[in-house]
Amino acid sequence: MIYYEHPFPPIFNAHTRLLILGSFPSVASRENNFYYAHPRNRFWKIMACLTQTYPFPAHVHEKVFMLLKNKIALWDVVQRCTINGSQDGTINNVIPVNLSLILENSHSQYIFTNGSKAHSLYNQYLLKDVAIEAQKLPSTSPANATYNLEQLLQKWRIIMDYL
Repeated sequence: MIYYEHPFPPIFNAHTRLLILGSFPSVASRENNFYYAHPRNRFWKIMACLTQTYPFPAHVHEKVFMLLKNKIALWDVVQRCTINGSQDGTINNVIPVNLSLILENSHSQYIFTNGSKAHSLYNQYLLKDVAIEAQKLPSTSPANATYNLEQLLQKWRIIMDYL
């Protein structure tokens, strides 16, 4: 059994107002050392559309700038776990992140989860300590074929009400 450690830090600053949490980085994200690196993951397209960021941010520093400019923090629920590839359903032996790093050093007071697994992990491991109810959004993963990009955008628009 191989334990994987979350390979990169959260994105936030003192001005962030809301936090988006995924579950744990995919293989592509771990290999590229950045969030949502799989080319078919729709997270960055959704963020660019919602924040009206044009041209589309192609590089890591542009994506970070887009989030911080719009007061959005980004991290994952899991700091360390066992996982088979990128399959959220195989996440086990969880050690959660410590959200106090973000919550004590920013204005983040709203939490959204990217998908059902992130939401259930948040509720299981972090809610009792954080005491902020997270709002579940549909996963931006390419494995979530239930939603096309336009449907995801409609669901994800809610975050703009909190900025």
